[in-house]
Amino acid sequence: MRRILLLLTAITGILSVKAQTHYIPHVWVGGHAGVTMSEMSFSPSVRQSMTQGMTAGVSFRYAEERHVGLIAELNVSQRGWKEDFEEAPFSYSRKLTYLEVPILTHIFFGSSKFKGFVNLGPVVGYMVGDNISADFDYEHPDQVPGFPIANRSTEQMSMDIKNKFDYGITAGAGCEFIIKRRHAFMLEARYYFGLGNIYPSSKKDTFSASRGTSILVTLGYMFRLK
Repeated sequence: MRRILLLLTAITGILSVKAQTHYIPHVWVGGHAGVTMSEMSFSPSVRQSMTQGMTAGVSFRYAEERHVGLIAELNVSQRGWKEDFEEAPFSYSRKLTYLEVPILTHIFFGSSKFKGFVNLGPVVGYMVGDNISADFDYEHPDQVPGFPIANRSTEQMSMDIKNKFDYGITAGAGCEFIIKRRHAFMLEARYYFGLGNIYPSSKKDTFSASRGTSILVTLGYMFRLK
């Protein structure tokens, strides 16, 4: 996975340098906001479903006349998971809030008024918030009457986050409407695949993997400076 991350970073740099050599640059700044649907990749597995959160941030885009550009963002994004208790009347969700920086290759095509695009590249982030919502004593689930504890992992509900630094890769696609050359509105869907574990992952630890994954859908506005 780390090799994939390094490869994406290298591709981003190579495409950006190549674009700067041959084409006239366009410089854009703007912002975006939307929703996230997230879950965790645990090993051993945990019964869970996706939890909804939010994402918002600012963007800088160095785009070229022909098809390739570079995007840097500063985002606040929520990830996490929701426990699945099937028919039992219990609720537990955990939202992890990250400050993150994606560096993305921007590949686009279309006309001067409408474009389609693909974004992909690495993401690094740092956790700035950890919020648990539950309607039972999740620290002592074995003492909760009627709790479905059989054949269920429960340690993840009360464990402290040990690794606040996160990194991963993201890829997305969307469309862009351009108005009077300087104003653009965008709709984008992305998938984020985390490579860092939030819990310790040595052989003696509970989980060998605890990585976040998210689907993000955002609306954005960009203003052309140059």
